[in-house]
Parts: sequence; structure tokens; C-alpha cells
Amino acid sequence: MNQDPISKPQALSVLVVGGGGREHAIVEALSRASSVSDIICTPGNPGMHGMARCIAGPQTPQAVTALAQAQGVHLVIVGPEAPLAAGVIDALQAAGIPAFGPTQAAARLEGDKAWSKAFMKRHHIPTARYQSFAALEPALAYAQTHPLPVVVKDAGLRAGKGVTICHTHAQAAQAVHDIFAQAEDAQVVIEAFMQGQECTVLAFCDGVRAVPMPAAQDHKTIHEGDTGPMTGGMGVICPFPLSHTDLQRIQTDILDVVMRGMASEGIPYVGVLYAGLMLTADGPQVVEFNARFGDPEAEAVLPLLQSDLAQLALACVGGQLSADMVEFAPQASAVIILAAPGYPAEPQKGIPLTLPVAQPDSHIFHAGTALQGEQLVSQGGRVLAVQATAPTLNAALGRAYDLAAQVGFAGAQMRRDIGARIGAVPQVQ
Repeated sequence: MNQDPISKPQALSVLVVGGGGREHAIVEALSRASSVSDIICTPGNPGMHGMARCIAGPQTPQAVTALAQAQGVHLVIVGPEAPLAAGVIDALQAAGIPAFGPTQAAARLEGDKAWSKAFMKRHHIPTARYQSFAALEPALAYAQTHPLPVVVKDAGLRAGKGVTICHTHAQAAQAVHDIFAQAEDAQVVIEAFMQGQECTVLAFCDGVRAVPMPAAQDHKTIHEGDTGPMTGGMGVICPFPLSHTDLQRIQTDILDVVMRGMASEGIPYVGVLYAGLMLTADGPQVVEFNARFGDPEAEAVLPLLQSDLAQLALACVGGQLSADMVEFAPQASAVIILAAPGYPAEPQKGIPLTLPVAQPDSHIFHAGTALQGEQLVSQGGRVLAVQATAPTLNAALGRAYDLAAQVGFAGAQMRRDIGARIGAVPQVQ
């Protein structure tokens, strides 16, 4: 439920929940917001120093609410999916603290893919034909007879990695077995494979209206040519070129229908809605919804934001969002992910990192780093998100690749074909 309209002081203290590249990008956008005077991040990361006060601690509803009360913040922005699914927004609302993000019930759009697909079916949102299963044997039987390729999805939260595109029935059976082996209450969604270009549209939502951001395209697999296992994302281009017709259909047939559908079911959606889309011959269709900024999409999209992010968040919380509040620079942005050796299976940690001097119109967002004494080291799978802005996508890609080449990171994995699906060719600086 939207909170009552709230006052918007011009010296806002904002708490950001999370500690990855997405949250670093949120903090950077808040640091450019004229209404923000103080930024806190929990737990934060080493890259945020100088922009935010990082306070270590758990991201449970109780802990986040206690921290927000202790710090006297005016607004909380929740980055990751797990705290949203746990009900952090609900707890903050109950304490009277303005909180930007969906409630636990609304976050089911991401946290429960079986529920999400059923929601799409109820409201006639275009998506792939599917069946969901809560038991192994019927899932196996369905997968073994499904036309190939077939997509097998873990219905729960898997940080963007619970999807397998199966080209043989043996591969599909293995994917189903793997999902049910992880938990007794596992569910699997098995759906038809969709052909076309994939892209992401993020939208600011206030429970009634959804205002889209520039479309982006992530590159999910670890290796060039869209090969290898799925990851959380290896690079992003923004904006992705969408036709006027597709833009209209995404707004009217998907975003607007989600807003009406969620409201009609008593769970109005407030926060950022992530629509993962496939541009099929029949028009845009939903691959999946996420209930927050994408990661690494946020690292590409937010550097282009010209509006005050804190004021946008407060407008959404108060049910007062309008399209004219949302402004983005008419430029291009590119993100190159530097991942640890062994990612996504067993990423190596503790690898020393050296970063180049900051450059105009570029950022190095920390996605998985830590400090060992004074030494910056790798601490996760996706370690750094190297971003650059330029008038054209080719130029942005060139700047991002040039900056990535200056990072000292032994054994780093990096895709060298970001943007190739649309024919983008990096202009090396």
C-alpha cells in the first residue's frame, strides 16, 4: 500500500540497503542528487567511501528498521532481492519510515516464478507457454516430452542464475533434478524457448503509474558468443534500440497491466519493476519480472539519470509519480564486468586489485571487493563493473574497454563482445 504523501526536505538522509555494484550505482546517483545531504549504506563496499557512510550489519527487516531509526533517515532504498522477499519494506512502513521498494507480497513477482507466471496468465500479459511443478516426477515427465529447446527455471531466488536453456532432453532432466535436489520445497517452471533479442526495461512505479527508464541489454553467459553457464550478468549496453511500436506495447501491454493487476489483487507495486523481455516476431514478451533495479543494468542506466533519485523515490512512495519527473541524458552507457577466475562455479577470492585514476564520464563500481588492510582484493564472483558514458554506444564501449584494460586484476574474466548482438563495434580510445 502506498504511504501517505510525505514532506520532501531538501537535506535528506538516505539509507541504501546492500553492498554490491547495483548499490554502488544507487549511492553514486544519490551523491548527485541536490536534495541529499547524507548517504548511509549497509553493509556497503570499499568503493563507496567518500560518498556514503558504510555501516556493517545484517539486512533483516528488524536490523534495517533499527538502523534507519537510529540514524534518523528520511528515506530507505532497498537494493537486493533477498531483503525485499524477507519483508524489509513492510517492517519499515510499519515503523513509519518512507521505504522505496515493493512489499513482501508484491516482491513475489520475482521471488516466486511460479506465482509470477500465473499472475501473467491471469492478466493476459504476453509471456512464454509454461507449466510449473512442485514435484520431481511430473516435472521430469513434462520436460522429457517438451519440444526443444526448452527452458527450465528454479521458481525461487537464485540471483539471476537459476535458469537453464536445454537443447537436449537429458540436459532438461538434469536441470530439473538439480533444482529439486537443492530443497524439499523446490518448485520448477518449464517453459517454451522464445526466439529474439532480449532486453530489459526498468520502470519507476508508485502503485498506479509505471514510468520506464531507457532500455538496456545484459549479456548473461560467461563466455563470448552467448556460450557457457549463466551468470548474474557480464556486461550491459544502454540504451538498447527499441522501435516506437515496441516501446508502446511494453508500456500498454506489460507495464500498465502489471500495475493494474497488482492493484486489483490488493498488492499495489511500489519501487523499481524490472521487466526482462524477449522481442519476438509476435512482439515483446516477458521472460521474467524482478522486483528491483537489475544488477548490472543499474550500473549502466543510473549514470544517465539526470533527475534527483531521492525525490523520485519519495514521489513513488507517496503515490505522486509523473512521467515529467523522470529525465535521462540523451547519451549512451556501457558496462563491462570483470569477474573472478572460477566464476560462476567457484570464484577465487583475495586476488589483489589495482584501479586506475578516475576518468571523466566513467565509473568503476565495486560489485565484490573487500579490504585486506590497505589492499583492495576480490571478494565475490563479479568483482568490478566498469562503466563509461559517451555520445554514442560505440564510443561508450570503447571507453569502458579501455578503462577495464587498466585494472590490475590477475586472471580476470571479461567478455569482449558486449554490444555485438546489435552490431556495436567499440571505438578504442
